[in-house]
Amino acid sequence: MTVSTASRNQTIAFDLDKLNEQFETATPKEILAWSIENIPMGLVQTSAFNVDDMIITHILYSELKHPVPVIFLDTLHHFPESLELVAKAIQIYNLDLQTFKTPDVDTREAFEAKYGDKLWDKDIAQFHHITKIEPLLRGLDELNSVAWITGRRRDQAVTRANMPIFEFDGKGRLKVNPIATWTRKDSWVYVAEHGVIYNPLHDKGYPSIGDEPITTKVGEGEDERAGRWRGSDKTECGIHI
Repeated sequence: MTVSTASRNQTIAFDLDKLNEQFETATPKEILAWSIENIPMGLVQTSAFNVDDMIITHILYSELKHPVPVIFLDTLHHFPESLELVAKAIQIYNLDLQTFKTPDVDTREAFEAKYGDKLWDKDIAQFHHITKIEPLLRGLDELNSVAWITGRRRDQAVTRANMPIFEFDGKGRLKVNPIATWTRKDSWVYVAEHGVIYNPLHDKGYPSIGDEPITTKVGEGEDERAGRWRGSDKTECGIHI
């Protein structure tokens, strides 16, 4: 299947079937190098600053020496440790950080005053639309993005088991999943070998870290993302649906 994606200044055609066959056994570095070469403008990384996101940032900024804009969604509900990691990454990598958030609110208190107390308990879909989906779409548009890089892996959840390395999103942009074929073990081996910084909460029972009010620790034998939206049948915030 050949599809094309466009920005104001370019139109690029991609044969997704061919790309996915070609790069199924490629390394994340090779996938990212191809992306850099073939998407000269409009390539961005989206990052929640989980360990897999940090690996991709490290490859882009330290190995390939090709900084790209990094979109961070400030939901106003992050763990303090997550925000400290963001600040540390900015210093270490001289990160081109592009932060997007809910318009017209700058604190949790202001968010609650506008949208009500504990919106995530009352309407989780609305909470995610306000804090993540709308800011992400706005950020991709404002940065004139042609393609965006994610840190998803197939083994993170059953819903991601068949995720391709290259796919097309609903807005006509290319999505690049360079560590799709990696396992959790592969990620941590890379971190150890390359000294990649990561959120200390990963060492305290949080393999996947989202918003503080709705992220819990994961027990032994549980799915990696079991601590997200615990007690519900929700598996994704909506960004990747």
